[in-house]
Order: sequence, then structure tokens, then C-alpha cells
Amino acid sequence: MHPAASVIFFTTASGAGYGMLVLLGALAPSGLLPTDRWFGGVALALALGLVTAGLLSSTFHLHHPERAWRAFSQWRSAWLSREGVLACLTYAPAVLFAASWLYFEALSGVWGPITAGMAILTIYSTSMIYASLKTIPRWHHGLVPPVYLIIGLASGAVWLVAVSAGVGEIPGLLLYVALAGIASAAALKLLYWRSVDAAAPSSSPGTATALGHIGTVRQLEAPHTVDNWVMREMGFSIARKHIRKLRRITVVLGFAVPFVVLGGLAAGSLPELPAALLAVVSVSVGVVAERWLFFAEARHVVALYYGRVSV
Repeated sequence: MHPAASVIFFTTASGAGYGMLVLLGALAPSGLLPTDRWFGGVALALALGLVTAGLLSSTFHLHHPERAWRAFSQWRSAWLSREGVLACLTYAPAVLFAASWLYFEALSGVWGPITAGMAILTIYSTSMIYASLKTIPRWHHGLVPPVYLIIGLASGAVWLVAVSAGVGEIPGLLLYVALAGIASAAALKLLYWRSVDAAAPSSSPGTATALGHIGTVRQLEAPHTVDNWVMREMGFSIARKHIRKLRRITVVLGFAVPFVVLGGLAAGSLPELPAALLAVVSVSVGVVAERWLFFAEARHVVALYYGRVSV
């Protein structure tokens, strides 16, 4: 699939923003995060800013953004519609959570968990947009939703570490949550890559035509003389050497560097703010590379019609 910049930014930014909302809503009401207004105001504003920027960027991928409102009507059957509905609904408890933190502290214990739950459901809905598509085998995989969830939580935790460093001392628990999130994200992503690389092709010209039992089915000639939209969007291909390179970038910048930096912060051997900012930049670049590959490596079964041997 063609890796659209708007969708990559959307899934990266909104994932981190929702991850921050999950951790803030789950940990702050219990006093496990700083409770002062500066931390709460900055963290919630940043989380909602990332979510909003991501959601707005997703409309740029539409050919008719003015019709985006129509997607909300299909929530009974379409995960894209469910994601849009949940994303909008999440703003209500998130804003009330922010108001309660800043002005009515006693109510944060009510709206915080609701915000966290809605944020988790929204990330899950985003992942299911892709995991529900049987026509794209690399997306129709059981590890896609957990990977989306844990990467969102891990990147959100790293952003919260940076906010904590900017307004005061970094809570030890937050560092360990971020370390656990990064380690879990790395393990799940490596397991996902290993699984999809080892998977046998699910479709071929033989299975598509039901003539495979006769012998090898091959295309006689191309269906088109020039590229069309389907070929550009769903027939995107990337060389194996570039896949390996981008996977290394994902592992190093998305997982290894943030883990080492956060470990140094936990040990007290690094200056807090510069190290936290380095971790944020590194994990953000790594997740962008991971998300670009997620789209670039995907193959739609329609590619068989355009000469691909298997999908």
C-alpha cells in the first residue's frame, strides 16, 4: 500500500496523544504522577494537541474532505466510522478531566479513568481499521491491535517523561512504565515481523482463478498500458534491502535509543531535560519509520491482477 504522509502522521501523533491520555487518566487520580497544575495543564494540552493534529491530518488523505462527516453514520459496521465517533466522544471526558484536575481536584478520579478507557478504545478502533481487512494479509493479523496499543502507550509515556522533566522531577514509576512499554513494543513488533515473514502466501493467481490444480497460472499480458490509481495505491512495492534498513532504523531509534536513555535517567546518570527530549525525538522518528513500513510492506490481493505472483 502507498504510505500516505497524512495517515502516517495521524497514527503516530494521535497514538502518542491517546497514550498520554491513558497514562494520565489511569495514574494521576491515584497520585502516581505529579498533581500540580503546571504538569497537568501542559501534559493534557500536549496530549489533546497531538490527538487533534493527528485527526485533522487524516482528513488530508481524503479526496473529498468536506464529506468526512458522512463516515460517522456507518459506526454499526465500519471500524473507520467507529474510530471517528470514539475520537470525538473522547474529547468530552478529556476536557472534563482537564477541568477537574485544574479546578475541581476531587472529580479527577471520576473523569480520569473514563478518559483512559475511551482513549484505549479509540486506539483499538484505529488498529482494527487495518486488522479487519482480509484482503491485506499483513494487516489481517492478530498482533496488529496489540502493537498499535503498546506503541501508543510507550510513545505517550516517553512524551510524559519529557513533560515531567520540563516542569520538575521525573516520577520513578513513570520511567519504569516507559521502559516496560518500550521493551514490550520492541518484543511485539519483532514477533510480528517474524510472523509475517514466515507466513506462506495466502493468495496467488492459481487460487484467485481456481485453476491452480491444473498447473502454474501466469498472466498473459498486463491489464493496463499505463499506471492507474489502484496500481499506485495498492500495488506499491519496496525493495527488500530498504525494508531491512528501515527495520533497523525502527529498532535503533524507536526502541533501543529511548530504552538506553530512559535507563540512564532511571539510574540518575543523565541530565533530565536534554535526555528526555532526545528520547522523544528518537522514539518519534522510530515510530514514523515503523508506521511507514507498516503501509509499504502491505500487499492487497488486487495486486495479483496486475502481475504479482503471490500475496
